[in-house]
Amino acid sequence: MQNNLRFLFIGDIIGKAGRNALAREMSFLKEKYSPDMIIANGENLAGGFGMTKSTVDAVFSDGVDVLTSGNHIWDNKEFADLLRDERILRPYNYHPSLPGRGYGIYKIREHEVCVANLCGRIFMQPLDCPFRKMDEILDKTTAKIVIADIHAEATAEKQAFAYYLDGRVSAVIGTHTHCQTADERILKAGTAFITDVGMTGSIDSIIGFEPEGAIRRTLLQVSQRFEVAKEMTAVNALFFEVNPENGEALAVERIFKYAKD
Repeated sequence: MQNNLRFLFIGDIIGKAGRNALAREMSFLKEKYSPDMIIANGENLAGGFGMTKSTVDAVFSDGVDVLTSGNHIWDNKEFADLLRDERILRPYNYHPSLPGRGYGIYKIREHEVCVANLCGRIFMQPLDCPFRKMDEILDKTTAKIVIADIHAEATAEKQAFAYYLDGRVSAVIGTHTHCQTADERILKAGTAFITDVGMTGSIDSIIGFEPEGAIRRTLLQVSQRFEVAKEMTAVNALFFEVNPENGEALAVERIFKYAKD
């Protein structure tokens, strides 16, 4: 229906290769899906680790409305200044004394949209429980449309998070592992979900980075310098449509689009 709201969520943008891929494909995405709002995970924007002002400005100028993040948001010294921007979110379950906000309320047409950002805990840092912290956000907002980025390693944790929130949020999008899963769906109570939306960057890579560093780290068990891969780039994303009257997801589509040279 014409009054429904349409959203694009862009998978983790990996370095310059990912930024360029998104820039080349943004016109196509806008023309095909006519999104009212574009959200992207940007924690790997700057060389694969964190954000900088120039990389943030680049994706905002391309048409991204809100950037979520994850555990790499703290990797560049600019994070404190960047997190003053209400369009940039950091995971809500980090300590509240840290800069930034874990959710934001944005006006789309006459409707309020809440975008929330949480980190998982399995195989990651022992942060506050993302389930309980999401409950806190839902207690604080009156927005009918709520979109949650769960930035987590474990498949089961992301799926449990989605089922826990089914019918209480419009969409749960898994990020962090950079490998797009083929399980996009609308859960029984109306929440759109994908375990991992994937990444925007080089497909000829190991999670967006040149294979040599990852191979050496796995073989030798020592730290290696990771370089962002550049060949064969693609945009991974999720499109979903929401009824603004009740926040229920009505349609969902997984996107894997190779970027034009």
